[in-house]
Amino acid sequence: MNNFIEETGIDGLVVVQPKIFGDKRGYFFEVFNEQKLSEYGHNYHFVQDNQAGSGYGVLRGLHFQRPPHTQAKLVRITRGKVLDVVVDLRKQSATYGQSYSIILSEENRKQLLIPRGFAHGYVVLSDYADFVYKCDNFYNKESESGIIYNEPSLQIDWQIPEKDMIISDKDIKWTTIAQTPHDF
Repeated sequence: MNNFIEETGIDGLVVVQPKIFGDKRGYFFEVFNEQKLSEYGHNYHFVQDNQAGSGYGVLRGLHFQRPPHTQAKLVRITRGKVLDVVVDLRKQSATYGQSYSIILSEENRKQLLIPRGFAHGYVVLSDYADFVYKCDNFYNKESESGIIYNEPSLQIDWQIPEKDMIISDKDIKWTTIAQTPHDF
Protein backbone atom coordinates (compact mmCIF):
# COMPACT_ATOMS: atom_id res chain seq x y z
CA MET A 1 0.00 0.00 0.00
CA ASN A 2 2.98 2.35 0.54
CA ASN A 3 1.05 4.58 2.92
CA PHE A 4 2.72 7.36 4.77
CA ILE A 5 1.80 7.22 8.45
CA GLU A 6 1.98 10.61 10.16
CA GLU A 7 2.03 10.72 13.95
CA THR A 8 -0.25 13.33 15.56
CA GLY A 9 1.32 13.60 19.01
CA ILE A 10 -1.60 11.66 20.52
CA ASP A 11 -0.83 8.00 21.18
CA GLY A 12 -2.43 5.73 18.58
CA LEU A 13 -4.02 8.56 16.56
CA VAL A 14 -2.41 8.72 13.12
CA VAL A 15 -2.97 10.28 9.72
CA VAL A 16 -2.78 7.85 6.82
CA GLN A 17 -1.74 9.39 3.50
CA PRO A 18 -2.17 6.84 0.73
CA LYS A 19 0.19 6.84 -2.23
CA ILE A 20 -1.77 8.05 -5.25
CA PHE A 21 -0.94 6.71 -8.70
CA GLY A 22 -2.23 9.01 -11.41
CA ASP A 23 -1.96 9.55 -15.13
CA LYS A 24 -4.11 10.90 -17.97
CA ARG A 25 -6.71 8.18 -17.32
CA GLY A 26 -7.30 9.22 -13.71
CA TYR A 27 -5.94 7.83 -10.47
CA PHE A 28 -5.66 4.71 -8.33
CA PHE A 29 -4.87 4.17 -4.68
CA GLU A 30 -5.31 1.46 -2.11
CA VAL A 31 -7.90 2.72 0.40
CA PHE A 32 -7.29 0.09 3.07
CA ASN A 33 -4.80 -2.68 3.73
CA GLU A 34 -5.06 -4.39 7.13
CA GLN A 35 -1.66 -6.06 6.77
CA LYS A 36 0.11 -2.79 5.99
CA LEU A 37 -1.46 -0.97 8.96
CA SER A 38 -0.42 -3.91 11.14
CA GLU A 39 3.17 -3.50 9.92
CA TYR A 40 3.02 0.05 11.30
CA GLY A 41 1.76 -1.29 14.64
CA HIS A 42 -1.95 -0.56 14.16
CA ASN A 43 -3.86 -3.82 14.55
CA TYR A 44 -7.53 -3.45 13.78
CA HIS A 45 -10.10 -5.78 12.33
CA PHE A 46 -12.88 -3.62 10.91
CA VAL A 47 -16.37 -5.13 10.89
CA GLN A 48 -18.64 -2.33 9.67
CA ASP A 49 -18.45 0.38 6.99
CA ASN A 50 -20.61 3.51 7.22
CA GLN A 51 -21.25 6.47 4.94
CA ALA A 52 -22.94 9.82 5.57
CA GLY A 53 -23.73 12.59 3.11
CA SER A 54 -24.21 16.13 4.38
CA GLY A 55 -24.39 19.71 3.16
CA TYR A 56 -22.38 22.76 4.17
CA GLY A 57 -22.48 23.53 7.88
CA VAL A 58 -23.72 20.14 9.06
CA LEU A 59 -21.88 19.32 12.27
CA ARG A 60 -22.02 15.74 13.49
CA GLY A 61 -20.57 14.94 16.90
CA LEU A 62 -18.81 14.71 19.14
CA HIS A 63 -19.84 11.04 19.41
CA PHE A 64 -18.46 7.91 21.04
CA GLN A 65 -19.61 4.45 22.10
CA ARG A 66 -19.26 3.51 25.78
CA PRO A 67 -17.62 0.21 26.75
CA PRO A 68 -17.97 -2.60 25.92
CA HIS A 69 -19.06 -1.28 22.52
CA THR A 70 -16.23 1.22 21.95
CA GLN A 71 -15.12 1.67 18.37
CA ALA A 72 -11.89 2.42 16.57
CA LYS A 73 -12.49 4.15 13.23
CA LEU A 74 -10.70 4.78 9.97
CA VAL A 75 -12.34 7.88 8.47
CA ARG A 76 -12.07 9.58 5.08
CA ILE A 77 -13.89 11.75 2.57
CA THR A 78 -14.87 10.61 -0.92
CA ARG A 79 -16.44 13.91 -1.95
CA GLY A 80 -16.09 17.41 -0.54
CA LYS A 81 -14.18 18.69 2.48
CA VAL A 82 -14.66 18.49 6.26
CA LEU A 83 -12.93 19.54 9.42
CA ASP A 84 -12.57 16.30 11.38
CA VAL A 85 -12.16 16.58 15.16
CA VAL A 86 -11.36 13.99 17.82
CA VAL A 87 -11.03 14.25 21.59
CA ASP A 88 -8.96 11.85 23.70
CA LEU A 89 -11.25 10.51 26.45
CA ARG A 90 -8.84 7.83 27.70
CA LYS A 91 -8.37 8.82 31.35
CA GLN A 92 -4.97 7.10 31.65
CA SER A 93 -3.64 8.87 28.54
CA ALA A 94 -1.06 11.67 28.77
CA THR A 95 -3.24 13.56 26.25
CA TYR A 96 -6.57 13.04 28.06
CA GLY A 97 -8.97 15.86 27.24
CA GLN A 98 -6.95 17.11 24.27
CA SER A 99 -8.45 17.57 20.83
CA TYR A 100 -6.95 17.12 17.39
CA SER A 101 -8.38 18.44 14.13
CA ILE A 102 -7.54 17.90 10.49
CA ILE A 103 -8.98 18.81 7.10
CA LEU A 104 -10.05 15.70 5.21
CA SER A 105 -10.96 16.19 1.56
CA GLU A 106 -11.36 14.46 -1.75
CA GLU A 107 -8.27 16.37 -2.89
CA ASN A 108 -5.84 15.41 -0.10
CA ARG A 109 -7.30 11.87 0.34
CA LYS A 110 -5.96 11.77 3.89
CA GLN A 111 -7.49 9.33 6.36
CA LEU A 112 -7.56 9.53 10.14
CA LEU A 113 -7.11 6.34 12.17
CA ILE A 114 -8.89 6.89 15.48
CA PRO A 115 -8.32 4.41 18.33
CA ARG A 116 -11.00 3.39 20.81
CA GLY A 117 -11.58 5.90 23.59
CA PHE A 118 -12.03 9.02 21.47
CA ALA A 119 -15.02 11.26 20.85
CA HIS A 120 -15.33 12.07 17.15
CA GLY A 121 -17.09 14.68 15.06
CA TYR A 122 -16.85 16.71 11.90
CA VAL A 123 -18.30 19.74 10.17
CA VAL A 124 -18.83 20.03 6.41
CA LEU A 125 -16.82 22.90 4.89
CA SER A 126 -17.76 22.32 1.23
CA ASP A 127 -21.19 22.55 -0.42
CA TYR A 128 -21.60 18.81 0.16
CA ALA A 129 -19.48 15.97 1.52
CA ASP A 130 -19.59 12.18 1.57
CA PHE A 131 -17.97 10.88 4.75
CA VAL A 132 -16.96 7.21 4.82
CA TYR A 133 -15.59 5.24 7.75
CA LYS A 134 -14.74 1.78 8.98
CA CYS A 135 -15.46 0.62 12.55
CA ASP A 136 -13.86 -2.23 14.47
CA ASN A 137 -17.00 -2.85 16.54
CA PHE A 138 -20.70 -2.82 15.73
CA TYR A 139 -22.85 0.18 16.62
CA ASN A 140 -24.91 -0.25 19.80
CA LYS A 141 -27.66 2.32 20.42
CA GLU A 142 -27.65 1.83 24.21
CA SER A 143 -23.90 2.64 24.31
CA GLU A 144 -24.21 5.84 22.28
CA SER A 145 -22.86 8.97 23.98
CA GLY A 146 -21.19 12.25 23.21
CA ILE A 147 -19.87 15.57 24.40
CA ILE A 148 -21.11 18.96 23.33
CA TYR A 149 -19.48 20.35 20.18
CA ASN A 150 -18.62 23.66 21.86
CA GLU A 151 -17.07 22.13 25.01
CA PRO A 152 -15.41 25.18 26.63
CA SER A 153 -12.21 23.38 27.68
CA LEU A 154 -11.46 22.31 24.09
CA GLN A 155 -11.80 25.68 22.35
CA ILE A 156 -12.36 23.96 18.99
CA ASP A 157 -12.27 26.27 15.98
CA TRP A 158 -14.86 24.63 13.73
CA GLN A 159 -13.81 27.02 10.90
CA ILE A 160 -17.35 28.17 10.10
CA PRO A 161 -19.59 30.73 11.81
CA GLU A 162 -21.81 29.21 14.50
CA LYS A 163 -24.86 30.71 12.76
CA ASP A 164 -24.12 28.44 9.77
CA MET A 165 -23.92 25.24 11.83
CA ILE A 166 -26.67 22.68 11.35
CA ILE A 167 -26.73 20.43 14.40
CA SER A 168 -29.17 17.65 15.30
CA ASP A 169 -31.37 17.94 18.38
CA LYS A 170 -29.48 14.97 19.84
CA ASP A 171 -26.07 16.61 19.38
CA ILE A 172 -27.22 19.91 20.91
CA LYS A 173 -28.13 18.06 24.11
CA TRP A 174 -24.72 16.49 24.81
CA THR A 175 -22.94 17.87 27.88
CA THR A 176 -19.33 18.73 28.79
CA ILE A 177 -16.54 16.21 29.29
CA ALA A 178 -16.84 16.61 33.09
CA GLN A 179 -20.61 15.94 32.98
CA THR A 180 -20.47 13.01 30.53
CA PRO A 181 -19.73 9.51 31.89
CA HIS A 182 -16.84 7.91 30.02
CA ASP A 183 -14.70 5.04 31.19
CA PHE A 184 -11.93 4.08 28.81
